Amino acid sequence: MFLFFLSCGVAFAGENDSLSYRLFANRVVLYGDVGFHSAPFSLKDNYGLGVQKLKYKNNVQVAVGLGFVYRWFGLRIGFNLPGNIRPESKFGKTNYFDLGLKFNLKQTFCNIDFRSYEGYVIKNAYTWNDTLTSSTPNDIRSKTRSASISANVWWFLAKDFKMKAVLGKAGHFSGESKTWYFKTSLNFFGISNDVGSLVPTELTDSSERVNANTIGAIDLGVIPGYAYGNRINNWQFAAFAGLGGVIQSKFYTRGELTRSFIGVAPRIDLRFIGGYSKPKFFVLVATDFDIKSVAIQDLSYNQTFYNIKLIGGIRLHTKKSRAAEKETESVETL
Repeated sequence: MFLFFLSCGVAFAGENDSLSYRLFANRVVLYGDVGFHSAPFSLKDNYGLGVQKLKYKNNVQVAVGLGFVYRWFGLRIGFNLPGNIRPESKFGKTNYFDLGLKFNLKQTFCNIDFRSYEGYVIKNAYTWNDTLTSSTPNDIRSKTRSASISANVWWFLAKDFKMKAVLGKAGHFSGESKTWYFKTSLNFFGISNDVGSLVPTELTDSSERVNANTIGAIDLGVIPGYAYGNRINNWQFAAFAGLGGVIQSKFYTRGELTRSFIGVAPRIDLRFIGGYSKPKFFVLVATDFDIKSVAIQDLSYNQTFYNIKLIGGIRLHTKKSRAAEKETESVETL
């Protein structure tokens, strides 16, 4: 399935004389990326046949993107290559869609993401399903879906910590940069099955929770964390790590019946990006992990949305960028 990914970056433009980063706001940045996205999840409960935990895996497709950045505006268009990485005979077929928006404003970085997956398998279901074998071990659930809509704002306490330098396209570090930050997060996420319960009939009982066809949550919270970036001999890296919590309205549905609950849940913020960057070009590896969880009575639902990308691009001079950088170099030599 083709996916469309749109990413816009809004920031106050201009070169900066800070020792910790350098921005290329007046250059035209052209780049491409290749990677993959995944969103496995697990369900834990007191299921039939003595089963306590079910692991759901999606098949994975290679995703390719092309984009550019100039001053305050950035655009990326991406699509999945045909076929799945894992054999469809064991892992089925997964359709994936992703849409995102990113922008900077002063000491904040904001992003809005929508992700959707259709088609999962239950790993190693042959241990309780007599129709499966060790050579075809997984229960293919083509109508099982997962989706996530997230809106996040990172507020950096250090004024000289720039997300453009972290992302490495329209800027890079020129030295060490670090800061404490707060991330506010608003999320809607969940899993569903269009043709029945999320759990196979062999493991269900008469309870509404175990027979649920949808499980999800809406949550709002704050995650404090620490971010660190540096560039040494043109090798650049940045990492984020945060731990916090959310207030959560969680629910499950069985047919026409919906039961909802209020609670709290932990949240982890993890991301890493690093590679080689010079003023004319860059090659980076980027990862991020969006870890979500829901607990309702004896039910535990945990899911991780993550992606890994290899990004490469060039930064092209314009007349304005050459003039601005010559002026900056002249000021620095005075």
